[in-house]
Amino acid sequence: MSLSADPAYTLKEALLANLRDALWHPGEKLPTERQMSESYAVGRSTVRRALAQLKELGLITQTVGSGTYVAADMLEKLPQTQEEVSPAELMEARLIFEPGLTDLVVRNGTAADFGELEACCRNAELATTLEQFEYWDGAFHQKLADATHNNFVIGVFKLMLKVRERSEWGLLKKKSMTVERRAAYQREHRALLDALRDRDADTARNRVVTHLVNVRSNMFDY
Repeated sequence: MSLSADPAYTLKEALLANLRDALWHPGEKLPTERQMSESYAVGRSTVRRALAQLKELGLITQTVGSGTYVAADMLEKLPQTQEEVSPAELMEARLIFEPGLTDLVVRNGTAADFGELEACCRNAELATTLEQFEYWDGAFHQKLADATHNNFVIGVFKLMLKVRERSEWGLLKKKSMTVERRAAYQREHRALLDALRDRDADTARNRVVTHLVNVRSNMFDY
């Protein structure tokens, strides 16, 4: 089994993202194993293995009868995200990961979620600069992950966004962007949102794949 396929490793990375995002602070008590198991939809043994990895890194402390706490010197020991991940590798990961979000969005997405996705589409269409468009383009995909209402999925997606921010992704996207391609991305987002509102998981999944394949083709010429 590869590391990326190990649920304990993936959970550990999601918890690291929470620490980087200051969801938990030094000295703060973490949720119980049971709470994490329910929130991230994984087994208790998976939670224990993930916490053991964080403990080995010196990021948490555990006291019998008291609980698990963020280490006081966590900020000094917190590893950075892997900057060696290339834009092409990120694109491969997105093509594997994002189509699977649609089933959860169809099942769990609310009218409020679809309203936020609609707002991202509208703001992207109204953007007067490439930077504004890119912001709302990224926000659309973030809201897509949020609409799954699955903390495990959301945590993994945050990791992907951080890699996107730290890699050459933005430069490649800017270089590949044209007026025609921007318009196509906007249409593809709208089409995806329509399928999600219709609770049509198969069509939504196909539209995510089509969109990402088009982005990959425009950025990497394959």
